Amino acid sequence: MDFDFSAEESAFLADVEQFLADNQAPDVMDTDGEMFSHIADTPPKREFNRKLAERGWFGVTWPRDLGGAGRSGIYDFLLTEALSRWGAPQPGKSVGTVGRVIMRHGSEKLKAEFLPKIVRGELEFCIGYSEPEAGSDAANMQLRATRDGDGWRLNGQKVWSSAAHYADWYWLGARTDPDAKHGGITLFLIDMKHPGLDIRPIQTIVGDRTNEVFFDDVWVSDDYVVGNVNEGWQYICEALDLERFAMIPTGTLEKKVEALCAYVKTGTRDDQPLQEDPAVRRTMAQIFTQLEAARMLQRRVVSDALRGDSASVSASRYKLYVNELSQRVANWALDIMGPSGTLRRDQEGAPLNGKFERSYRFTVVNTIGGGTSEVQKNIIARRGLGLPKNF
Repeated sequence: MDFDFSAEESAFLADVEQFLADNQAPDVMDTDGEMFSHIADTPPKREFNRKLAERGWFGVTWPRDLGGAGRSGIYDFLLTEALSRWGAPQPGKSVGTVGRVIMRHGSEKLKAEFLPKIVRGELEFCIGYSEPEAGSDAANMQLRATRDGDGWRLNGQKVWSSAAHYADWYWLGARTDPDAKHGGITLFLIDMKHPGLDIRPIQTIVGDRTNEVFFDDVWVSDDYVVGNVNEGWQYICEALDLERFAMIPTGTLEKKVEALCAYVKTGTRDDQPLQEDPAVRRTMAQIFTQLEAARMLQRRVVSDALRGDSASVSASRYKLYVNELSQRVANWALDIMGPSGTLRRDQEGAPLNGKFERSYRFTVVNTIGGGTSEVQKNIIARRGLGLPKNF
C-alpha cells in the first residue's frame, strides 16, 4: 500500500492544521481527550463545527449535488486525524454515519430536510441501539413501534445514549415486527424535543455523562422512517461500519504516546533516569511498534473504503486492535509512573496532571462505543474467517 499524500492532499492537510492553530481554544479542544470524547456538546464546540462546515469540510467527500466538495474519502481521513491530534470536536457521527445512510436509503423528504443542515454543521444526533436486554446483541432490541394511523407509536427504553442530553435528533432502531429478530427492526428519526421522551443521566467510570431514555407513547410520522420498514438492521449495520471508520482516529493515541515519551525522557525513579531503565526502554519500544501496527491497520480500512470494497472486517480488526492497544498503553504508563500514576487530575504530584489515570478508566468505555470488542471478534470470526456461528 502506498500512503504518500499527493500535493493536493498535503495542501489540504496544511490548510486544516493552520485553521486549527488559528482557532485553538481551551473550551473547544481537549488535549487529554479520548477516542470517543471529542464531541460537540457545548455551544463553543458547536460554533467550532459550524466554522469547519463554512469551509466546506463537513461535506468534503459528499457528492456535489448534495452540497459537498466531491473529493476522495482520503480527505475525511486527513480531517479526522488532524482534529483528533488537536483534541477538537469531530463531525463523524452526523456526516459519516447518519448523513451517509440517509444518502443511500432515505426518502427524498429526509434528504431535503437533513442533508443540507448536516453539511452546514447545524445538527447533532444521538444514536439509539442499545437497550437493557440488547447490548452486544443489539438485534435483540425490544423498544416497540406499533402502527398508529400514518405513523408509529414507540414505547420502551434505550441506554448508553451518550448524546441524548444535547442532541437535536434521535437516530434509533425499534421493533416493528415482534415475530422476527433481524428482520423486524425499523430505523427512525425523532426530534429530541418530543414530550414523550424522558432523558435520565448515567455517570460513567470516567465521570462523563451518558443517558438512559424512556419512550412513553412517542408518535413518529411515516415521513421519519429511514428506508423500508423492517429493514432497519441492514441500515444499522452499515451505520456501525461507517462509525468505526469515521470516529476512531489514531491521532488521540499518538498524542498520548508523545506525552508518555516526553515524561520518560525527563522522569526519574529512585533518582535514576527512566530513559536508562532497560525495562522502560523495552516497554516504549513495544508501544511505538504497536502504534505503527495500528496505523497500518487503519490505513487498510481507508484503502478498502477508497477501492469501494467492504471495510466491515478491516474496520472491526482496526477498532479491536486500537482499543486494546489504548488499554495497554494506559496500563504500561501507570506501571512506568509507579504509585503516583494513580493520582487524578489536579491532585498534587499527579504525573502529567493525571492524564493516564483518566485514560486507564476511559479506555474501558472506548471498548463499548461503535460495538463492543466481543462484537468485533464475532465479525472478524464470521465475516473474515468464515467460521460458523456456533464455532
